[in-house]
Amino acid sequence: MINLDSFISTYVTKRPSSMFLPDIEANRQALTGKIQGKSVLVIGGAGSIGSSFIKALLPFKPRSLVVVDINENALAELTRDLRSTKGMFVPDDYVPYPMDFASEVFEKMFRNRGGFDIVGNFSAHKHVRSEKDIYSVEALIQNNVLHAKKLLELLKEFPPEEYFCVSTDKAANPVNIMGASKRIMEDLIFSYSDSFPVKTARFANVAFSNGSLPAGFLQRIQKLQPLSAPSDVKRYFVSPEESGQICMLSCMLGANREIFFPKLEEAQMMTFDAIARELLQFHGYEVLECGSDQEAIDKAEALKAGDKHYPVHFFVSDTSGEKPFEEFVTDTETSDMVRHSSLGVITGKPIPDKERLTALLNKLDETFAKETTTKEEVVGIIGDYLPNFEHIETGKSLDSKM
Repeated sequence: MINLDSFISTYVTKRPSSMFLPDIEANRQALTGKIQGKSVLVIGGAGSIGSSFIKALLPFKPRSLVVVDINENALAELTRDLRSTKGMFVPDDYVPYPMDFASEVFEKMFRNRGGFDIVGNFSAHKHVRSEKDIYSVEALIQNNVLHAKKLLELLKEFPPEEYFCVSTDKAANPVNIMGASKRIMEDLIFSYSDSFPVKTARFANVAFSNGSLPAGFLQRIQKLQPLSAPSDVKRYFVSPEESGQICMLSCMLGANREIFFPKLEEAQMMTFDAIARELLQFHGYEVLECGSDQEAIDKAEALKAGDKHYPVHFFVSDTSGEKPFEEFVTDTETSDMVRHSSLGVITGKPIPDKERLTALLNKLDETFAKETTTKEEVVGIIGDYLPNFEHIETGKSLDSKM
């Protein structure tokens, strides 16, 4: 059985330990002061990044932890994982709730608890494949933007000491609706920064996170199914542990309206086909390159008889919204690269024009209320708000690929 943490550190991040450990150690006293004895709410806490955030937070001994997620099974596994980990601190007041943070029952729970000292929101549509048609686009924007506004209105009544909402590297010069929604989300949370401190982080792909292509490789190998991956798309990667740590550091150490990002060099980017090759070699297979998905599917039948030549289909990306490389900072943003050893910080972000933002949200609400709304209309509305939004539309979705 593969030791995934070891594989990630050796072949993907190529770091023997977390790149953020020096910053955690250098700020241990400050982190303890901000977390110990505090009440914490983590929304979307059963996902890859949310659960890693929780594990980064718990050693500093908060008084209470409430975790909200719509994935009941993942919540159960999170609880088993925390309870089974040697030395893991779990507060007596630990409650995992399988519920939607935009629901009335969530609001009841939140009000009855009188709010929380620390709130982290990790509930998000995070995949470019979420952009298919008008229905998937509406669901994405509802979750990433419109429902987030409802939460922020509730927080305004019970202001937390710290509020963190995860962003993405795809928010810098976005080319897909998911990235654009996260860029709008940044403006949205910053528009509440006069009521409570808000922080966010843009960071790399989380290696083998739930639903990611590398995690899919593991599923395909387990089922002796072929692998498929783009050969030209480069991405930065952090480990699951690092993903939680950057969010924790941003939440606790960031000033109001600051955006944290990892100091990663362009040479550290990897392609997905390179990860697939390393993974197959690790499992004792030789890569058998095929010219199509169907050819790879046909040749995968030989794996069941013990063949060690593993069929793959590596291709040049041709799907909508796929950026060939990632970036954390735009030309119009200012970053502090000396404050932390492993983290850059985007500073000087102003409070956004609230009237203009409100007009955008109202326009999206009105547009989604119509029966005849198209994806192209939504792209146009977002483009009017984000002048640097250059949507890449090819007419093909990732769901047409293996």
